[in-house]
Amino acid sequence: MSDFPTQARVVIIGGGVIGTSTLYHLAKKGWNDCVLLEKNELTAGSTWHAAGNVPTFSNSWSIMNMQRYSTELYARLGEEVDYPMNYHQSGSIRLAHSKERMQEFERAMSMGRYQGIEMEMWTPEQAKEHYPFLETHDLEGVLYDPTDGDIDPAQLTQALAKGARDMGAKIIRFCPATGVTQKEDKTWIVHTENGDIACDKVVNAAGYYAQRVGEWFKPFGGRSVPMMVMSHQYLLSEEVPEVEAWSKENGGKKLPLLRDVDVSYYLRQEKHGFNLGPYEPNCKAHWETEADPMPEDFSFQLWNDDLDRIEEIVTDAMERVPLMASSGVSRVINGPIPYAPDGLPLIGPMPGVDNAFEACVFTFGIAQGGGAGKCMAEWIVDGETEWDMWAVDPRRYTDYTDHDYCVKKGMEVYGNEYAMHFPHHEWPAARDKKLSAAHAQVLELGGVMGAYNGWERANWFAKPGDDTSEEATHTWGRSGPWQQRVKEECEAVRDGVGVLDLPGFSRFELSGEGAAEFLRGMVTGGLPKVGRMNLVYFSDNRGRILTEMSCVRRGEDAFTMITAASAQWHDYEILRQALPAGLTLVDRTTEFATMIVTGPKSRDLFAGLSDADLSLGWLTHQDATVAGKPAFLARVSYAGELGWEVHCGNADQGEIYAALIAGGAVPFGMYALNALRIEKGYRTWKGDLSTDYTLLEGGLGRFVKLDKPQDFRGKAAILNEQQQGPKKAFVTLVVEAGDADAPYMSCIWKDGEIIGETTSGDWGYRVNASIALGTVRADLAVPGTAVEVEIYGEKCRAVIQEDKPLWDPDNERLRA
Repeated sequence: MSDFPTQARVVIIGGGVIGTSTLYHLAKKGWNDCVLLEKNELTAGSTWHAAGNVPTFSNSWSIMNMQRYSTELYARLGEEVDYPMNYHQSGSIRLAHSKERMQEFERAMSMGRYQGIEMEMWTPEQAKEHYPFLETHDLEGVLYDPTDGDIDPAQLTQALAKGARDMGAKIIRFCPATGVTQKEDKTWIVHTENGDIACDKVVNAAGYYAQRVGEWFKPFGGRSVPMMVMSHQYLLSEEVPEVEAWSKENGGKKLPLLRDVDVSYYLRQEKHGFNLGPYEPNCKAHWETEADPMPEDFSFQLWNDDLDRIEEIVTDAMERVPLMASSGVSRVINGPIPYAPDGLPLIGPMPGVDNAFEACVFTFGIAQGGGAGKCMAEWIVDGETEWDMWAVDPRRYTDYTDHDYCVKKGMEVYGNEYAMHFPHHEWPAARDKKLSAAHAQVLELGGVMGAYNGWERANWFAKPGDDTSEEATHTWGRSGPWQQRVKEECEAVRDGVGVLDLPGFSRFELSGEGAAEFLRGMVTGGLPKVGRMNLVYFSDNRGRILTEMSCVRRGEDAFTMITAASAQWHDYEILRQALPAGLTLVDRTTEFATMIVTGPKSRDLFAGLSDADLSLGWLTHQDATVAGKPAFLARVSYAGELGWEVHCGNADQGEIYAALIAGGAVPFGMYALNALRIEKGYRTWKGDLSTDYTLLEGGLGRFVKLDKPQDFRGKAAILNEQQQGPKKAFVTLVVEAGDADAPYMSCIWKDGEIIGETTSGDWGYRVNASIALGTVRADLAVPGTAVEVEIYGEKCRAVIQEDKPLWDPDNERLRA
């Protein structure tokens, strides 16, 4: 090939909608010297057989943002690139059979309203007016989304490709990539059957082949891409005269796209017939055993149909829309769809690998393709995204996502595609991947477990007779079998002493001459003195909250950095990628156990178990023994009471935990810890602390030192914001809530206008009130201001509090 490029800024591997969207958005940002490689024709993978639905609905703020952007892009793309496309924004109706489903719809509608999507709640009768063939006798209500619809996936991909080409980007079809090599300067050579391409950055957009492509990156720090492949079927019916007549009577419009989420299918008008897509619990994984290997090339191929799996759902759909039963099936599509363990795609930096990115494992790639391309271009060009995209960041998974985990979770997600994600519900598949040394003791004490970055932690402790069934958690409310137990656990911490087994705390050891100066240039504030610890914050280029770590200073140039379990790979990368020569950074997360021991009687407990100096004040640390075992004690408490974190080797944790329990400590769980921390206004990572907010908007100005000489990342942006004044302010609200506390991203209203959003909410058992943290318009962040918080459709009165903790505002108990 005489015009084969031997050099490029970025090489994208995979020519589906995601790869072409990434190429298009890179070119839009001025990076037109980029190349996309496709081993067959564009769209040959999942894009080819995709149904092409384009919803905005999501329970995830970032996913909704991404899908909303897609609808906005698709509406203008054909004209923008001069390529005709079939894009029908027919609107959609989602059917609710229960009060809980109506609450879910109300929450999604509220988030949509904040993003400018004018969803509506309809009565069943209103739905019947817009969809006359619908049976509505058993419905509670309906959610209508006017922006929903469908698009031709092939036309969409070709339009993005044309737009990218017109701006100078290259697409090479029938050119399989065969491997990659990373050079010493961390740039790449991508090997293909037609020759090599040298490039700065590589993107794995290989769809259901992403795991195979991901193997090429293992020698350079990579891991197995966490994914599996599901068989997804949808049916196309013969044409129906009544549908054709309705369309003609309504000016050529299509029926609204119908989703019966409680039965688990979508039904949409396809020409003058129907397209039925079920998500059946009796689902099937493919290419997951040695007996069923993934073929070298599955381009433009399908599997044989397997209608027995979906028979019940098809029958239900025919009862919902009896007109369906009058038509025969004209075609069955049964093709591969990739699934990540949580059903969300991988978009962002490839874990452990410099200058490599992932844009793959899309279950709903057509709906998310536009937004995904935008986010990928921002990651590659700017190193950060407009919206916080942690929900899809590949680093959200760590080393527990083995093949067994991915298959079991993928099948669980597929079989529950439209399930409600209740706040106290834990999905049961593929559990017990990481266990603390005290796990058996925790279970014996009644621990009801949850998974946190693969680690099993107790959410609450049940007593004999308590209902610990999965069904008991199917509620949006705070009330459940756990409520009384959480209250008792909080009271034990308030009045006595509690212990929480907290496996999985991320822990990095940083040392070497110049380590302190390195950190000063990384964090926004100051470092602790030797023998002390404090919180440090990392900003992005815009002054937004990148992460928070506890900084433990053990020597002049020796630090232990401790951060959230889920932040392990994310935060390690922040330090690793900036690490200068001569410094050592070691991830020691799995080598140590952590327990929180806290409450006014915690000192008395340690006095009988430890040789530690218990007179050392708040934010100190020391090496000591506990129950005769070596341990590291940090004088902090996320619960906001007198207390210590006990860090010890895994081999010693069982004995230490048993001694703490025998000494009178009451076990408490994550639900209690969340209730305790919110009373203190302590932030949670990727809830209250995210790149959606600047440090000043997040109320973290006291952790910023603009007068220090180091030019830390984001310093100029923060200085500019300080001079201009932040647009938002972080607040604590006391809410007159009903049965439920405010979930993440609940709208805050004032005089009929949305003025902000909550970032977390819970019931505080020490102050006996529902509490929400969040941000509001800066001019309204005045203590005593009355506002309303929208909780599952109900606007609840709330009052902005003074900028100090609701519990122990002067930290007297903490410092006791």
